[in-house]
Amino acid sequence: MPGVLVFSEKDEFALDLLPKSAALAKQLEMELNVAILGPAAKSRATQYFARGASKAYISENELFTEFDAKVQSQALFEIAEVSQAEIMLLVSTKRGKEIASSLAQMLGAGCITNALDIKVEDSKLVASRYGLGGTTIVSEYIETPKKVIAVIPQTFETIEVKSSDGQVIDVDLKLDKPEVKVIERKERKRESVDIEKTDVLICVGLGLKQKEDLGLIQELANAVGGEIGCSRDLASSLGWLSEDRIVGMSGKRCKPKVVFSIGISGQSQHVAGIVGAKTIAAINNDKNAPIFRVADYGILADLYEAVPLLTKRLHNMLKS
Repeated sequence: MPGVLVFSEKDEFALDLLPKSAALAKQLEMELNVAILGPAAKSRATQYFARGASKAYISENELFTEFDAKVQSQALFEIAEVSQAEIMLLVSTKRGKEIASSLAQMLGAGCITNALDIKVEDSKLVASRYGLGGTTIVSEYIETPKKVIAVIPQTFETIEVKSSDGQVIDVDLKLDKPEVKVIERKERKRESVDIEKTDVLICVGLGLKQKEDLGLIQELANAVGGEIGCSRDLASSLGWLSEDRIVGMSGKRCKPKVVFSIGISGQSQHVAGIVGAKTIAAINNDKNAPIFRVADYGILADLYEAVPLLTKRLHNMLKS
């Protein structure tokens, strides 16, 4: 029976995707199946059945001990063939996007990544995602018989689904050994803060002249009870802030009540991470900065003059 196959390298992301996948599979009159790879795959299957999966195609092959996109893509290709999957739904993490493109090439399938929503229209599976630099949402569908779609993590709200008894199928995979060997792994330092959950987000970019000036931004964050986010360059290139604070297509996508965009030009990669905010206020000294096209409020000024005044004004307002 033709089916929908769901997979993520992280169980929690796949489980979040399952209820929506179950609804789509029902509309398309397809079977909902999952792929589970790696240690304890069989015991992990129970939680997938609780979210509506009919079958779990598993493999505890030792090659899954370390992540390798090529190996996982090859495994999913073989599982897709065995399960007669026509639609592959993945999660659009960095690794997920790498797997999606590779898997699509193996299957000869069309591929959409960073999907915001998926729905059935006229018997077609239609995916929506940001377009035109994050300023609009476009709808797309894949014309090839087999389809690969990667959805942004934690996109769908949790909905109740009917659990199933489920069937575990241990697949004998014919996998090539990885071409890359991991010789050392170092844990990346992470911060405990989750900027995706804050109501007020202060995003700062290369308009800031030196790392020490982050204190100026922190004072504003303290005044409004917000958290600091940043452009990719500020974290990845300069290392002034943790990469956990990057906002944009290569980082977090945030939907706070208010975003203060300070010293950020507003290129599409960044705007995609804040377009879901209810209100966007921008401070920039370039009147042609793209950020002003998406901002609800804009201040054309030097941030070193505007931010202290704004901080003082908001502090007094909120204090009273």
